[in-house]
Amino acid sequence: MTMFKEEENGRAQRFSLHGHWSSRIAFILAVTGSAVGLGNVWKFPYIVGENGGGAFVLVYLVCVVSIGLPVMMAEILIGRRGRRNPVATMALLGEEEGSSRQWKWLGLMGVTAGVLILSYYSVIAGWTLAYIPKSLSGVFTGASAERVEAIYNEFTGNWLSLTIAHTIFMASTVLVVARGVERGLEQAVRFMVPALLLLMLVLLGYAITAGDFAAGVKFMFATDFNTLTWDGVLQAMGQAFFTLSLGMGAVMAYGAYLPEETSISGASASVVFADTLIAILAGLVIFPLVFANNLDPAEGPGLVFVTLPLVFGQMSGGIFVATVFFVLLSFAAWTSALGLVEPGVAWVVERFGRTRLQAAVMVGGAIWLAGLGTVLSFNVLSDVVFLRGTIYQNIDYLTSNIMLPLGGLLTIIFAGWVMCRNSTSEELGGAGSIYRIWRFLARFVAPAAILVVFLRAVGVIG
Repeated sequence: MTMFKEEENGRAQRFSLHGHWSSRIAFILAVTGSAVGLGNVWKFPYIVGENGGGAFVLVYLVCVVSIGLPVMMAEILIGRRGRRNPVATMALLGEEEGSSRQWKWLGLMGVTAGVLILSYYSVIAGWTLAYIPKSLSGVFTGASAERVEAIYNEFTGNWLSLTIAHTIFMASTVLVVARGVERGLEQAVRFMVPALLLLMLVLLGYAITAGDFAAGVKFMFATDFNTLTWDGVLQAMGQAFFTLSLGMGAVMAYGAYLPEETSISGASASVVFADTLIAILAGLVIFPLVFANNLDPAEGPGLVFVTLPLVFGQMSGGIFVATVFFVLLSFAAWTSALGLVEPGVAWVVERFGRTRLQAAVMVGGAIWLAGLGTVLSFNVLSDVVFLRGTIYQNIDYLTSNIMLPLGGLLTIIFAGWVMCRNSTSEELGGAGSIYRIWRFLARFVAPAAILVVFLRAVGVIG
């Protein structure tokens, strides 16, 4: 199958085998959907709580602009210039830029990271699906803290229930990805991302009227640097990088479908803004409810599946609010899952000549099978620990602490140091001030910051 239409002179004009986004808005929605996930709605609020609020948020916002934005622009420009899956793109551009085709291993690491992340992400996303009927049934209404925790433990302790939820989530993801870029991914995100924002605004309205909104706003935006530690600064840097789905091939794969006339800098800025807005909105939804119920904002990872259901159970209209909240979480998880599985599907289609349906089933099946390790980590195999803990904890550590920061670091080095100025300026619309700022951040600021995050993650610095 011919994948490229070659021009006789100059750089070849490449066309993606998988189609293109129909518009700039479609691309922004897709990448925003990939970036917005449980990390925004679940992780961001609790790490803000653990790090004292406003000062952490300010450092996070600075890091998003100085680290996240330049890396996102780098991944998109690499993807669009190569017009292939991340593995083939890195090999092709490595050769074109006078380096080596061995850069393909960076692309393969991104694809592998996405597959491994989705193997456990799908299981956790299945929890959000299971909590929707639980919320609708009113099981949390008037429940004590012990009862809410027991519901959580009973659910996660049942391997069959977790497997069913994991299967439903992965099957729905495969069905969408199999339909292709415009008929599958684009149609899904055109509905899901606006719906996600609408649900967030509904919950924000409830938080304003029923929660202690003033206390929530003060906690998130009152800047007291005495509450922020060096470890908190490093967490802010890491969250700014991870929240945008960088280093896992998703943004690069989506960039391969971006039309030539679309501004990469403008689209990237829009995605970063939307992703950050939803994270901030999540905090403004959760913290007023936490303060109104005299709970600890530094509750940690149990905030979503234990603490908030307890809050919902005690409030007026709690059944409605709890249901909307877990539907919101499910939407966020689903749009992220589409981005995680797409690089692997694109690679199988191009490398092995499979149809998108065949590739989606193959990749989705492999992810589902790997996910059983995470399912069993919470019950049958919970006592089987090695290296960093359970199967789930080892996969989480490998991907989050090693593969993603390392992938992001090598990607920004490739864009900033291996690709020539002509190549990157051509993709970013010329050598104006925006390009000069990006090039400085990409060559010096972002690599240094990501290296610090990586060294902290592997325990070299504390």
